[in-house]
Amino acid sequence: MHAGPSLGGRPADDWDVQGKAGSIYDYIRVATFAIGPDGRITQWSGRAAEFFGVPAEEAVGTDPVTTLMPRELWQRGRARMESILAGEEWVGTAPYRDATGAEGLAELYVMPDSGTPGGATCLAVDLGRLRRIETDLAASEAVFGQTPTGFFLFDNELRLQRVNQAFATAVGLPACELPGLSPYDLFLPGEADRLMVALRKVLSGGGPIVDLRFTGAVPRTATVQSRDGGRRWAISLYRLNGANGHPMGVAGQVLDVTSRHIAEREAAGVRRSLALLNEASTHIGSTLDLETTAKELLDVIVPQFCDLATVDLYTALLSGDSGPTAGPGASDGSGELRRVAVSSVVGGASSVLGAEGAVPVAEAGGSLCYPRRSPHARALRTGRSVVPQPGPDPLLRSTLVVPLVARDQVLGLVQLSRAIGSEPFDARDVAIAEELVARAAVCVDNARLYRREHERALILQRSLLPPGKPAASGLEIARRYLPSNNNTEVGGDWFDVIPLPGSRTALVIGDVMGRGLRAAVAMGQLRTAVRTLAMLDLDPAEVLSALDEIARGLGGEPTVPGEEVEVYLATCVYAVYDAVKQRCVFANAGHLPPVLLAPDEPARMLEVPPGLPLGVGGEPFEEVEVTLPDGAVLGLYTDGLVESRKHQLDEGLRAFRTALNGGSRELERLCDEVLDELIPHHGEDDIALLMAKVQALPEDSVGDWRLPAELTSVGKARELACSWLLVRGLDELVDTTELLVSELVTNALRHGHGEIRLRLLRDRTVVCEVWDDGYAQPRQRRAQETDEGGRGLQLVSLLAERWGSRRTPNGKIVWFELAL
Repeated sequence: MHAGPSLGGRPADDWDVQGKAGSIYDYIRVATFAIGPDGRITQWSGRAAEFFGVPAEEAVGTDPVTTLMPRELWQRGRARMESILAGEEWVGTAPYRDATGAEGLAELYVMPDSGTPGGATCLAVDLGRLRRIETDLAASEAVFGQTPTGFFLFDNELRLQRVNQAFATAVGLPACELPGLSPYDLFLPGEADRLMVALRKVLSGGGPIVDLRFTGAVPRTATVQSRDGGRRWAISLYRLNGANGHPMGVAGQVLDVTSRHIAEREAAGVRRSLALLNEASTHIGSTLDLETTAKELLDVIVPQFCDLATVDLYTALLSGDSGPTAGPGASDGSGELRRVAVSSVVGGASSVLGAEGAVPVAEAGGSLCYPRRSPHARALRTGRSVVPQPGPDPLLRSTLVVPLVARDQVLGLVQLSRAIGSEPFDARDVAIAEELVARAAVCVDNARLYRREHERALILQRSLLPPGKPAASGLEIARRYLPSNNNTEVGGDWFDVIPLPGSRTALVIGDVMGRGLRAAVAMGQLRTAVRTLAMLDLDPAEVLSALDEIARGLGGEPTVPGEEVEVYLATCVYAVYDAVKQRCVFANAGHLPPVLLAPDEPARMLEVPPGLPLGVGGEPFEEVEVTLPDGAVLGLYTDGLVESRKHQLDEGLRAFRTALNGGSRELERLCDEVLDELIPHHGEDDIALLMAKVQALPEDSVGDWRLPAELTSVGKARELACSWLLVRGLDELVDTTELLVSELVTNALRHGHGEIRLRLLRDRTVVCEVWDDGYAQPRQRRAQETDEGGRGLQLVSLLAERWGSRRTPNGKIVWFELAL
């Protein structure tokens, strides 16, 4: 079938095909209608109905002036209509009202109809939308033609449709040759694939892509290029849609960020270097231990700076018997060294590179000597860094040897290596490595100078502090000890926390007058004596009286008449806290008074009679009993905390109370806050601070019964103890407790007199106490084969964790403990 005539060689059927990208009518509003000889509308198109918001059935047959124009313009409109019906062609603007009632301005083209005398055809265009299109086109031309940023437009086939001169300059090709090219014609295959994936994603409606980084070819006019030889681009893509929402392609903006990329890499390298140096300042030298300092250096540089590193120190340096360069071979760099630290993220790599001859690879802790002509020996000999030639190890690419130099003495060397795949050491890396090693060298040299003094300080410190973290029944303990600024001598401050039977705890703090080894030795003797006396379960006043006798005997006896002996004086506070009663008994020997911070009350000094210092003698010590509420904080301290040459004692005590009143509820933090508040005045004397916070025992943690002195009380005691344990879920202790309670109550009936009291306590252990009015203390003995008795205490000693007895004002208490 013949398709009919064609225009321009294009089949006539194509004129009925509407493209997917839309038409001009999607961008501007156009309406057509016809006017008859009578001046009324005879034909009304669908676009006219959409334009004016009037359907055809309402428009046909009406007067266009009254239908489309505002009332105040009807007179002028009719005059214009008469001239049009008379055959005049007219082009102009006229206001109109749309479907919403809003007024607009339309450009009208009215042409007389030659086929119908007196009739006319009218074409109306929305002038506002037409002006906006003109503005948009002008702005688009300005963006593409005037902006220095590269702009481009890909069509739906993802081929370049339009570019500006900036984009053409960036890719190094004339703008006239770019239309029709694809990304594969401009960039390397890998980068072109990435760009195509991004273009397809944006075109399919995946949203815009911002700041996509990729590498492109280098144009002939480029003066800066990245380290990999190409240019770095940052591209942003977004889909270009028509007025009907159909995609027209992908538009984008491209920036050449090569210079910025290089600057960012340089800045990142500088930031990494500064961060590395900052970490070294805070991490290296935390102790005065040589090996620890070497490991801290490697913790900083591996793997942040290199992949493998070792630290070698002269053996003489580690022994401490001579200087670091006094050993044989030290002058030529071939002296014996010990490998004190090794760190590597490269498995199987050699830790020695560039040395000539057979040099054994030393493990951490091993010894080695470098040949005299090796780069390592040259670094030790000259004190300068060396970059050896790559060795035979295929895993390592570059090595740097930096000597450890402090105070013009070479202490050893640090070897750093980078694996294959890493960049070799450059001049900046060498400078950073030398700075890091120099800081570590100062710390190592400090450790060398003060190692023996540090070891002595550690020994003395162990005697000053209780072993481990003190544990106390019904108390939370926090303690601090700070030596004075005088590093050559130690003081005599000490404290101790001693667990006692019956959920009781002894808190001790003391200060031997004077400084140096004399004071430290006296402190150690008194502290040992306190622990021994505490185990005898003496009252606080009795403990201090016994300590007074011991202190007076420390100076020895005169060997000749009239000879003066050394006098040892010390102050001390000894307190015993009973967690069941929440009462604390104090005795003071010339020490500063304890401080009490009760809940909802200001801190106050407890009125405990000070007494005379230990070693003076002649006066008894008094006791004071204080009830401590739940949550109360008790503080014991030495004079170094509150007294100095800069202020009086009263000022220090007032500052101490103020710090407690405004401090934290957490005990450890409160200790730190007190020291932070008072530490500016510290430095002349040692500080010992012992703080205890009351934590009341749960109500069901104590079982207390009184039994008559009858044989039936043995069975009753067993029944009460077993029931108490079962209620608390301690079934595994029932059998042992039943047997031991029976033994102790039977002994109380047999060897004591008066009423019997049974008490069970549950804390970290289960404690059972049996009270009676007899003063005779039980004594374990070995029973003979023919003896009928005497094996009860042996049984208690065998089954219990601990057992013992202590005096009371009216008799004694026999107790045992079972582990939970």
